[in-house]
Amino acid sequence: MTSSKNVQPLSPESLFDLLKKEFSDYINTALGANLTIDYAHVYDVINVLFPEIIEGTVFTLTVSEDTIDVSKNVVEGDYNTDLLEEQLNEFLTLKAG
Repeated sequence: MTSSKNVQPLSPESLFDLLKKEFSDYINTALGANLTIDYAHVYDVINVLFPEIIEGTVFTLTVSEDTIDVSKNVVEGDYNTDLLEEQLNEFLTLKAG
């Protein structure tokens, strides 16, 4: 699990909206890819899914006033989830830090 400081601070709802509007373009530009990303949001938890390449929830974000914790939910397979996690953390640092 990694944590990013929630300096702004972003509420779970505003982070969820930000992810839906901007994260796909951010990661696809950074990786030169065309990934489809789905999100699910309940209370202070946001799940991030990459349904075309990895089955199930890939990352779970837990949002508090001080931090955004990112937990990886899949075991390494054929796809480099560390690269996806790195891009997600960079995005969170850019937007919340």
